[in-house]
Amino acid sequence: MLLNFMSELRQVNVSKTGVSKLAIVALAIVFAVGLFIVGFDQGHIFSLVYGEQAFEDLYIHELTHDMRHAAGFPCH
Repeated sequence: MLLNFMSELRQVNVSKTGVSKLAIVALAIVFAVGLFIVGFDQGHIFSLVYGEQAFEDLYIHELTHDMRHAAGFPCH
C-alpha cells in the first residue's frame, strides 16, 4: 500500500510572482476616481451631460452625502 502511494506522488509548482503591476495600476485608478466622486464632486461628473444644471442638482453629492461626513470630508 505504501509503495503504491509513493508512486502516485507528483510535484506541484506554485508560482509566487505576486500581484501584477497592471492590477495595482487599475486599482489605483479606481481608488482615485472613487475618491474624487465621493469627496470632491460638486456636479462635475454629470455636467458633461446635463451642463450647468448639474451644478445645481448635485445628484452624486446627495447620494454620497452621509459617506462624505463619515470619511471626514466637509461638504457644507
